[in-house]
Amino acid sequence: MKYLYAVTVLCITLIFSQSVVAQLASAPARGSIKGKVRSNDGKPASYVSIIIVENNRKALSDEDGTFSFNNLKNGTYTLRTSFVGLQVQSQKVTVTENETASVEFILSESSAQLDEVAISGYKSPNQKPATLGKIAIAPRDLPQAVQVIGTQIIADQQANRLGDVMKNVNGVAMGANRGSVGENFYARGYSLGANNVFKNGARTSIGGIPEASTLESVEVLKGSAALLYGGVTGGAVVNMVTKKPKFESGGEVSMRVGSYDMYKPIFDVYGPVSENIAYRMIGSYEKAGSYRDHVQSDRIYVNPSLLYKISEKTDILIQADYLKSDFTPDFGIGTVGNAISPLGRNTFVNTAWAYNKTNTGTLQAVLNQKFNDNWKLNVTAGVQSYIRDYFSSERPFTTDGSWNRALTRSKTRELTYNEQVNLTGNLKTFGISHQLLIGADGDQSKIITGGFTNPNLLGGSTKYYDQVNLLDPASFNIPSNFIKPETTLLTNTEAIVYRFGGFAQDLISLTDKFKVLAGIRWTFQKTPVTTINTLATQQETKGTTALKIDKAFSPKFGLIYQPLKSTSIYASYANNFTSNSGIDIATNAPMGPSIIDQYEAGIKNDFMDGKLSVNVTAYQIRNDRFAQQALFKADGSANADANLKEFTGKTQSDGVEVDITATIVEGLNFIAGYSYNYMRYTETLPLTVIPTPTPANPNATTTVSGIVEGERLVGTTKNTANASLFYTVQNGGLKGLKLGASAFYTGDRNGGRNTNKAGSSSGIIPVKGFTTFDLSAGYTYKRFSILGKISNISNELNYFIHENYSVNPIAPRQFATTLTYKF
Repeated sequence: MKYLYAVTVLCITLIFSQSVVAQLASAPARGSIKGKVRSNDGKPASYVSIIIVENNRKALSDEDGTFSFNNLKNGTYTLRTSFVGLQVQSQKVTVTENETASVEFILSESSAQLDEVAISGYKSPNQKPATLGKIAIAPRDLPQAVQVIGTQIIADQQANRLGDVMKNVNGVAMGANRGSVGENFYARGYSLGANNVFKNGARTSIGGIPEASTLESVEVLKGSAALLYGGVTGGAVVNMVTKKPKFESGGEVSMRVGSYDMYKPIFDVYGPVSENIAYRMIGSYEKAGSYRDHVQSDRIYVNPSLLYKISEKTDILIQADYLKSDFTPDFGIGTVGNAISPLGRNTFVNTAWAYNKTNTGTLQAVLNQKFNDNWKLNVTAGVQSYIRDYFSSERPFTTDGSWNRALTRSKTRELTYNEQVNLTGNLKTFGISHQLLIGADGDQSKIITGGFTNPNLLGGSTKYYDQVNLLDPASFNIPSNFIKPETTLLTNTEAIVYRFGGFAQDLISLTDKFKVLAGIRWTFQKTPVTTINTLATQQETKGTTALKIDKAFSPKFGLIYQPLKSTSIYASYANNFTSNSGIDIATNAPMGPSIIDQYEAGIKNDFMDGKLSVNVTAYQIRNDRFAQQALFKADGSANADANLKEFTGKTQSDGVEVDITATIVEGLNFIAGYSYNYMRYTETLPLTVIPTPTPANPNATTTVSGIVEGERLVGTTKNTANASLFYTVQNGGLKGLKLGASAFYTGDRNGGRNTNKAGSSSGIIPVKGFTTFDLSAGYTYKRFSILGKISNISNELNYFIHENYSVNPIAPRQFATTLTYKF
């Protein structure tokens, strides 16, 4: 981290000294053009191309409608706008040395009309670069599947949580919602942990369930993204993009109400502070009950941001947000005899006083420096604090209904630092074009976990608080024998993880039709020994787990063939690594990482001038270094220690994904998708009986075995599908009327635990697939709009299951309505 900080300081010093160097340079002075593009209702027009006819130089208007050309010789130039579906405009501009000429284009279309035609121009899903890629490469030029869920879909579907948005991303499915306080997603067979979810490009905590109603977009880069982000699992990375400041005054306030006493005011205000500074302030408050008895949520979210344009080439963006989320932990209805219990959808089996309180705060600074039209530097630094205070009963499962209910008391504090440096450039060598990305990143997380006195006093080696009947709701909360016990904080355990990586990537355009993307990353990850602080004595001791260091190279290589401007065919290889616990029997050192190989091929198509996009992807992900318990020790004797391991297992994930996006007629927006995935173990430990003699029993044995090969991995979903259509009437007496419908299919999946060859695991809990349907209707009149939704109109009943105890029913039929005023 020290080296990364030093590099960053050096980069910033070079940036701010650039103007001084420029003044001392002997090169002749040049002029520049600075302009803005607006729609006819005064709103900024983003992503409009502006071309200088005389030299064919091009620029693209930013989100606030601004653009610029620098380093121009004296003379008169013709500027022309270009945007598919819009009327072309031209203006003459005279450039003088050491001066900046100003120009403004007023388009004949309104901002609403621009939104409707955007899909047919630069904003086609295959053409608009995603910030997730760290460089402005259009998805059609990436040999990897990309999907972006924009602000319009988030608003139309009245999404509240990240999970509401992710239902639109095919290939990504909810695997479980453990305790209803932690959404767990799977992509391409791999669980997306905290390392795979980002906010504005930096790792973020998902412990409080991120707020989605105020997001600008959610970007998903499917498959391996280790080249850009280091130690992430192979399924996907998800980037939540918050809304940015604007140099135009405006905003909106809204009120959302829904079933089970849900009330949620939301506000969004933005505008200029001065000519060079703009702000934005977004916030929401949510208070709601639930279809689950005794379950409540209370959330506060604020997201301030400030943009300072130091010069035409340099700007700084400061972003912060804070989420306070209090939610009743709820482990659903549990299992009896390794099957879903017969309790009703609303039945609450936790204690009446259970609580889960989280506070998440982030602060991020982003420096963007444009050296010239070809080279740019981005420096990002951020910090995040996450605190969780939790007290609840857990794990409701039993064989016959009799449940030894245990309590968990915990408090964790996590502090994470993140920094990135990315240099991007366009250049040519021997007539071949390159889009180059060179970067380095690092982060450090420190987690302090509190250890409390045990609130469970009954039982033998396995303690519990009381005993109830899981099939008898009357026994769950009896005031006389189930009160909240007092607990005392005894220890704080500090665990630190350091990550650092450097990477280089090049998109090489061999011809207009053939392109190659190649890159490599080196990642270093260090996990020191934990430190345990005993509060009573203030003594520090070290944990028993040894220092662990993982180092790995992550290459990526892709071929892209574009026979037409609207079609891109690609094939690629990439890998990532995952860390392993335990001791390697071959080296007597901590296990190294598993290297996971991904092979992907696909085709991306734009039809009807970009009004319809259809992308198809096929992939295979193989882990031929899956760590398993070693059967034999180094001396050849049988091994019964599960901590001694070797790379003898294999897994494989195969799948297909289809993405469809369409805006075929004005006012209509349609997205749909389908995915298939088969994730399983292909090679595991055989059923083996190992002698483990003891003085008391010299004939004692231990049976070890792996998971049954071919069985679908618990948590993964076989098929998913989604479709969402919204249409807004553009003309006539019904102008402003909006109608929408959405359907979401979650296929068959396995709960419980995967079956081992010895038959000693608790076993699979098969869960059938289900489909939910939502209907929406709304109306916009001038600055006011109202939008209502009925979700799960068929009142479908199904469950998300975490292992064999957190069995959470899906939400029943509900309504939500949002009233909005824009200014």
